[in-house]
Amino acid sequence: MSEPQAIDEILASFHAEAGAVSSRADYERLKGKYVNREHGLVPGLFARLKTLSGAEKAGFGKRANEAKKEIEAALAGLESQVRAAETAARQSQERVDVTLPGRVRPRGALHPLTAVRRQIEGVFVRLGFSIADGPELETDFYNFAALNFPPDHPARDTQDTLLVSAGSPGAPEYLLRTHTSPVQVRALLAHGAPIRVVCPGRVYRKDEVDATHSPVFHQIEGLVVDRGITMGHLKGTIEAFLRGLFGAETRVRFTCSYFPFVEPGAQAAMTCFLCRGAGCRTCKGSGWIEILGAGMVHPNVLRQCGVDPEVYSGFAFGTGVDRLAFLKYGVPDLRLFFENDLRFLEQFG
Repeated sequence: MSEPQAIDEILASFHAEAGAVSSRADYERLKGKYVNREHGLVPGLFARLKTLSGAEKAGFGKRANEAKKEIEAALAGLESQVRAAETAARQSQERVDVTLPGRVRPRGALHPLTAVRRQIEGVFVRLGFSIADGPELETDFYNFAALNFPPDHPARDTQDTLLVSAGSPGAPEYLLRTHTSPVQVRALLAHGAPIRVVCPGRVYRKDEVDATHSPVFHQIEGLVVDRGITMGHLKGTIEAFLRGLFGAETRVRFTCSYFPFVEPGAQAAMTCFLCRGAGCRTCKGSGWIEILGAGMVHPNVLRQCGVDPEVYSGFAFGTGVDRLAFLKYGVPDLRLFFENDLRFLEQFG
């Protein structure tokens, strides 16, 4: 084969293969085959110059340069075409169809216990109460002694209370609070009488986990201390609270009970919110559901908090937020509130 024929064949082969280029990979393979400095066909043409005579070199060199420029120009055009095709493909993939409906993003919602707690707080705020908070790690004084619990009271037993530190002689004993009553003590010590507060929060007791018990649960307790406070004020407050939470038709009854920090003490029950007093499984056929403990603040508690019981009187009450949510939503198992199963929680969104 003559040298000019070799150049013509390379050009013909290049144009045939160039017509089949459809991707960046095809382009890079074609470019490497023809213009790669070490192995390309075009640089190989110039390597033949040293085998030619002087007269042949001039003509062959000129023809080889023309072929090189033709191939390089064609490659430049191909690169522009490949780049344009890549851009078009990318834009097609990234194109936003403005006629499509928007994506529905999941919305967060309050946990049912938080929702019920806020409803309870809202009722009491409308009744003129303030909201107080306090530490979950407490001393024996705030959790028991200031609330008139005698040293041998069963509630102090380690079977019921989660002790954090027994303390050295003379040092305070720390425990996880068993109720939110310590917050009432702290509020009364800090602000004195008159006072009207509710104290929501998490509390801890050494309970086994089952459908109705948990070692960690939530309470809300209230305290009112002022001149001339009576059981009538307590009854009216509890009725307003339960009707505000469960409906205006809710009825409330009180029975005698005992708590170390109140005298006299009472247990409040409300008409069953499901059967409205007719009797059902939830209220065990009685038509009533015990809902909270209450009573007039014991004079010893007032004295411990620096309030003269001859001048001031007060009432206190407490109930479980978890129990109220349990009843309000008809949840069959208390553990569902703490397992964080979205299938359950999304029902309250």
